[in-house]
Amino acid sequence: MSAPTYSPAPRGRWVAPVASGPLHARLRIPGSKSLTNRELVLAAIADGAAVVRAPLHSDDSARMIDALRALGTGVQEEQGTGGFGPDLRILPGRLTGGVTIDCGQAGTVMRFIAPLAGLADGDVVLTAHETALHRPMGAMIRALRDLGVDVEDDGSWALPFTVRGRGHIRGGRVEIDASASSQFVSGLLLAAPRFDVGLHLVHTGERLPSMPHIDMTVEALTRRGIKVTRPAPGEWMVEAGVPRARDTAIEPDLSNAAPFLAAALVRGGEVTIDGWPSRSTQPGALLPRLLEQLGAKSILDGGALTVRGTGVVRGVQIDLGAAGELAPTFAGLAALADAPTVLTGIGHIRLHETDRIAALAGNLRALGGDVEELEDGIRIVPAPLRGGTWPAHHDHRMATTGALIGLRVPGVEIDEIGTTAKTLPEFTQLWEHLLPDVGGSAPA
Repeated sequence: MSAPTYSPAPRGRWVAPVASGPLHARLRIPGSKSLTNRELVLAAIADGAAVVRAPLHSDDSARMIDALRALGTGVQEEQGTGGFGPDLRILPGRLTGGVTIDCGQAGTVMRFIAPLAGLADGDVVLTAHETALHRPMGAMIRALRDLGVDVEDDGSWALPFTVRGRGHIRGGRVEIDASASSQFVSGLLLAAPRFDVGLHLVHTGERLPSMPHIDMTVEALTRRGIKVTRPAPGEWMVEAGVPRARDTAIEPDLSNAAPFLAAALVRGGEVTIDGWPSRSTQPGALLPRLLEQLGAKSILDGGALTVRGTGVVRGVQIDLGAAGELAPTFAGLAALADAPTVLTGIGHIRLHETDRIAALAGNLRALGGDVEELEDGIRIVPAPLRGGTWPAHHDHRMATTGALIGLRVPGVEIDEIGTTAKTLPEFTQLWEHLLPDVGGSAPA
């Protein structure tokens, strides 16, 4: 079957379409942002050229590609194999400074590139879009300084700041409180093989969110021949070495599949995602089990995950600490459930593109919802919802949650649907394939 083609992501206001009946849709989701940006970083410091196949092409991955090119890495486009854009050939080179890198809104770029900047020869200025300058960077700045890297900031422990690279980082033992984001751990682990003596990283905080993302990082390092050990919980040792060059295929973004699969619960019927891996370190791999707690039935067969629902969403209490990025989707489901829902373990999502807990609470209340913000989560009591503006707050997952609610509630209008381009530029076109009167199946 021929590969699908998609036009650029629309911008501006977008009225979420209402589904007229049960869904019967089959589609494929583009590559994982988390895997794409990890593999790009490792390919850039590997011992030779290699291809990243079926990568995500989105705002976040484009920022990573631009950052690596600015530091001296070659990135060439090749004929694509995933149906959503070209493959990427990565040509490692000597990392050089004298550049300014705009991380946009991408947390992976700001947290993964900062250690690489210390390996570059020369100054690297890291900045971001004005809506992302609030995102925590203090833990990374402190860790880099403890490793001997000269980092100059204005005392705010946030972007923008300058990394004065000297071409190497000695490495050794460093302690870090990564309670605000597991990306601090992943960023240091990814660069650690190129440290002079490797890295012994110790997390000192009370909690560490999204452990699957750290497992993903460790697995990516191991596949490239880098030895990583865990002498104790919250502790990692990475041996010095050069990652092996290897062609890598990127899995579909399982977290981006969340609103599509959740749609089967909201309107009934079934949604199938092709290319679902039998095993994955992505947090989205938890979706089948989590959705089943809300009343779904799921089956993985022949590399395709099908989720079936009746249109009734069960109210539950769920700890999403391992997969906080799924919280907006589950909040949308909770607003349409048959009983109150409590989502916990997600206090750290207050520090994402926006304060997601406050944004979800405010948006749902504006539509008539009954919501209570908790210290580490959110409690949602089902109430009759009405249409109205759903602010995206510069946050892709807020936008997709508005679309999910709009399947059942007429007149939900996302104020800026273009925010979905951060990780899924094809969102609106894929979403329309869910609707019975559109046709149901996106080409695979």
